Amino acid sequence: MIKVVTSAERHTSEKEWIHSEFSFSFADYDDPSNSHFGCLLAHNDNRLSPLQGFKKHPHHDLEIVSYVLSGTLQHNDSLGNTKRLPAGSVQVMSAGTGIDHSETNPSEDEPVRFMQMWFLPSGPGHRPSWTSRVLSREERLNKLTPAVTGREGGQEGLPIHSDIALYIPILETGKEIVFDQQEERRTYLFLISGHLEIGCNDGTFQLEPGDAARIRNNCDLHIKGTSSDGDAEFVLVDIP
Repeated sequence: MIKVVTSAERHTSEKEWIHSEFSFSFADYDDPSNSHFGCLLAHNDNRLSPLQGFKKHPHHDLEIVSYVLSGTLQHNDSLGNTKRLPAGSVQVMSAGTGIDHSETNPSEDEPVRFMQMWFLPSGPGHRPSWTSRVLSREERLNKLTPAVTGREGGQEGLPIHSDIALYIPILETGKEIVFDQQEERRTYLFLISGHLEIGCNDGTFQLEPGDAARIRNNCDLHIKGTSSDGDAEFVLVDIP
């Protein structure tokens, strides 16, 4: 089954210092019928105003993945990690037994846009950790190279304490990649920019920026770039 959730169906949270689009229940958005997809608990698309951000706050027993789309994101945590993350950066924070962190926009004039996903860990009580890296265009162009992975025997990617594999491909117009979805697994696909055509047993669907597909099928998922101008960039997550 493929369920397409359009960009307009997301919940918009507008504050003076941050604009967010929530794909699942979060903060002031409470919808019991849309609380998670497998172990994916949250997917937030955030825009932070200059010199604004989330002050230091705690988390525990969560696996948090962030991807910087534009601007620069400043990360600080109680483990002593301090880093400015430019566009193209992916960070993984394993909250484990407990971690405090802040996320701010250090720029005086440029907003920062970043996506954040929360996953349930494979078990409680992990040692807190944090890591990041910048993804290059070359390693993502027209192929599925894992950016984050916690699956046993999985390919290289930033480590996470959750049985997932997360990809952030760039797909040129007319190019197609196929994702072999395994039995009893889920697939979550979110289109960041450009246009995609996806096809599976349920038929063919057209996606625009901000649209997501929640897929529960044992099939070969065909993903084709259909942008009339530029490439398509998207997030694909293999989820138990």
